[in-house]
Amino acid sequence: MTKLFGGIEAGGTKFVCGVGNLDGEILAKTRIPTTTPADTLSRCVDFFEEQRAILSNFSALGIASFGPLDPRLDSVKYGHILRTPKKGWSDADLVSPFRDAFNVPIGFDTDVNGAALGEWHWGAAKGLSNFIYLTIGTGIGGGVMVNGELVHGLLHPEMGHIPLPKDDSAVSVCPFHDDCFEGLASGPAIEKRWGEKAEDIPVGHPAWEVEASYIARALRSFICTLSPERIILGGGVMQQAHLFPLIRQKILEELNGYMKLPKMDEYIVPVALEGKAGILGAFLLAERAL
Repeated sequence: MTKLFGGIEAGGTKFVCGVGNLDGEILAKTRIPTTTPADTLSRCVDFFEEQRAILSNFSALGIASFGPLDPRLDSVKYGHILRTPKKGWSDADLVSPFRDAFNVPIGFDTDVNGAALGEWHWGAAKGLSNFIYLTIGTGIGGGVMVNGELVHGLLHPEMGHIPLPKDDSAVSVCPFHDDCFEGLASGPAIEKRWGEKAEDIPVGHPAWEVEASYIARALRSFICTLSPERIILGGGVMQQAHLFPLIRQKILEELNGYMKLPKMDEYIVPVALEGKAGILGAFLLAERAL
């Protein structure tokens, strides 16, 4: 019998909960608004209780969450959200309510690492051992795989907070840094600078040259430090498909011939799993916890 896994893609706006398998099938799914930790997590537990009765018991649960968080198994803060701008969620324990309710192994990592796993197993990074997955939307985050393993260390990569050169008119929306990637190039940063949401800004608007420049500067740093075989770009901002050729051209300008890169439309690519990478990646986090 095919093993079933529970998965949670925990976001600042909504929690997506699902039950599925490693054939990529999502057998049940729901979306729960992110309110308070007690309310949100209780509703998630209720969903999995219902699905366990309908489908079967799941073997493990994976949680791919917004952060920053503590993914270190030997830490007293394992499974917790750390200091976050999301009101009420600093120090929230995401793992214990599910461990107490279901007594199954639980995998826990960042939402971007979860999505990176999904793209690696089924999507745009399939067959690769070294790649970067970046999401550019309400925030900016990155998952990194090196030699077939997700990168962890002190905590986890915070790729949205590398410093970038900025022009005089740029205003950062990050509450911690006035010059970071997320502060200058996230969806809220675009809206702050141009007075319109990204999805409402037309193709050909000067905003896109500025946005592509910031993204290319960040990718130059990642390419030179991590040497990825491919870079996958997702998130709400990257739904603007016209950004990809702009970024590819600006990357070549940034590197200025220093490194020989693969064919650019095969090197910097969009996500392949669209909105499913996070929940499918959570199933893989569950499987790795067994």
